[in-house]
Amino acid sequence: MDLQQIKYFLALAKELHFWNTAGKMNITQSALSRHIQALERELGLQLFERNKRNVKLTPAGSFLKEKWEVELNKLEFMHQFARQIHLGESGTIRIAHPDSISGSLMPDIMARIAEALPKLQIELVQLMYENQQEFLRNYKIDLIITRDNNNAPGIRSQKIHTDHLSIVVPEGHPYQIAGDLSKETLARQKFILPVKDEGSSYSDIIQQLFQSFDFVPDVFMHSEFGSTIIAMVRKGLGVAILPDSYMYHESPGLRFIRLPFQTDLYVNWRKDDHNPVLLNILKLILT
Repeated sequence: MDLQQIKYFLALAKELHFWNTAGKMNITQSALSRHIQALERELGLQLFERNKRNVKLTPAGSFLKEKWEVELNKLEFMHQFARQIHLGESGTIRIAHPDSISGSLMPDIMARIAEALPKLQIELVQLMYENQQEFLRNYKIDLIITRDNNNAPGIRSQKIHTDHLSIVVPEGHPYQIAGDLSKETLARQKFILPVKDEGSSYSDIIQQLFQSFDFVPDVFMHSEFGSTIIAMVRKGLGVAILPDSYMYHESPGLRFIRLPFQTDLYVNWRKDDHNPVLLNILKLILT
């Protein structure tokens, strides 16, 4: 039994006429009869009652007609879905990104993808620094946007954007412009900073900023989550150093003062991953 034989059976079950069915299926009447007989032999049952004038379904044939119509529709859907995946038009893509670009870069990227690939399903996740490479290598995610240029074996990395660092202070804070910062005034601040990740170029840039003022910050709190840091600053618990892309989040009660330190964003993916969905996403992001 093969899929084509089931299609012949369903066509005949609809027409209940060998000659008409054979014409619609572009085969001879005798060939159609042989396929139906072969199907009946394999199943060990009679599908049609036929005489010189009439063809009608047996009870077993009626049962299989109802079931096979549903299953064939499912198969056709799956085959079409597979073709869309092959062409990079459908399927699911898992993208990890830093919280800092949730309100700036990500909406633009998602809008571009949604317009070009409307049938694609997207899962957005956020990962801790130490999990990024492992999740990418082990196919737990398909693509990750980071503030670190990833030089790990088997992973490609390409720069897509640049932000500046900002010092984030409550609205009533005396800092108004970058020129207000000095070693003496910074030494009087309590800082709420991202968790320092060993080997992270983003963490290194923040340390370079402090070194440029020749002082060691008084760190009150560390957090993996920029939204938490912002909430703490708004509460008056300290000041923070964050990418200026957080300005696109709704942040009433805060002042972002841009500093002359840049933080780059990179898209990272597996070198040996030839998934056409991923390749289409990369084209949209990198162009």
